[in-house]
Amino acid sequence: MNEKSTIDCRECAVSVTAGEVFLKGTLGIPKNAKGIVLFAHGSGSSRHSPRNQYVARVLRQAGLATLLIDLLTQTEEAIDRQTRQIRFDIDLLAKRVIGAAEWLVQNPIARHLKIGYFGASTGAGAALVAAAERPELTSAIVSRGGRPDLAGVALARVKAPTLLIVGGKDLLVIDMNREAMKHLQTEKKLEIIPGATHLFEEPGTLEEVARLASQWFDRYLSSDRLPKN
Repeated sequence: MNEKSTIDCRECAVSVTAGEVFLKGTLGIPKNAKGIVLFAHGSGSSRHSPRNQYVARVLRQAGLATLLIDLLTQTEEAIDRQTRQIRFDIDLLAKRVIGAAEWLVQNPIARHLKIGYFGASTGAGAALVAAAERPELTSAIVSRGGRPDLAGVALARVKAPTLLIVGGKDLLVIDMNREAMKHLQTEKKLEIIPGATHLFEEPGTLEEVARLASQWFDRYLSSDRLPKN
């Protein structure tokens, strides 16, 4: 058995190189991990998002490694709190996602694992653009309450199987996701969770998000085929 697959890093603080910046992150690699999921958080959020942290714990329990990162530096976050503009710079966020994926591919403890993206809100748009720009880096995508419409024309170039999860009461976002589905040319699925609002705060709804995400990633990240370098 590959020695690297037996590493058990439950939650390790890491500094992720993404282009010219360093991003703070939390890496979790269970023993015999079947794949790794990179989280792209939504507008105004961070790696400390309780919802993403919950989903990450469920994924690790299912044998999937996780990497949660802050897509903005501390300086950028300070500016964004005042302007609320950087969080919507999808091209910048997508470059950060790509940088983090490249970091994983080059990291000895994770490079043997296939990569999936889990995007929330605006982070989903960034994840989809990243997947379109560098299709060889990712093998699956899950969007939670996402804004895939922000990916624009990049949607048609996404090759990774994509699952869009939306709350049943999040009517505007449902419309955005349905429209995005028309442009995705890859394997795709839209799951609408009854009774859930945008943040999936209702009892049992976030658990359903985690279950669906776990199934999707397990399906597409668990093969023996290594990611392309």
